[in-house]
Amino acid sequence: MSKIAVVYWSGTGNTEAMANAVAAGAKDAGAEVALFTSADFNADMMDSYDAIAFGCAAMGVEVLEEDEFQPMFDACLPKLIGKKIALFGSYGWGDGEWMRNWEDTCKTAGAELACDSVICNEAPNADGEAQCADLGQALA
Repeated sequence: MSKIAVVYWSGTGNTEAMANAVAAGAKDAGAEVALFTSADFNADMMDSYDAIAFGCAAMGVEVLEEDEFQPMFDACLPKLIGKKIALFGSYGWGDGEWMRNWEDTCKTAGAELACDSVICNEAPNADGEAQCADLGQALA
């Protein structure tokens, strides 16, 4: 059984809803899942998990949330080498540039992206929730 961490930051609840769907999908696939906000996760915890799903909403000019999520994620970057991860998040404007940049950062750091990233405009609809569940299953 694989151990998966789902780590997210959510300002409005949209990315939190996505995180819950990711966790449910991973559990349905038989994984042991732990759900964390970015405030409750740190780089020292990375080695305890076989795979990690990171979720963050787009902020400002399509960047990750800068006060809490970005510092936590930056600290995790050195531990991404060979780590199986997946990315998800919500946005309210733009075209997903923040996700493309985030994917590039993870690939450059040596992470193994388990599947396509999932982005939802505002709250996830039924299709978005299904994509999140599939993302969780891909990690498991």
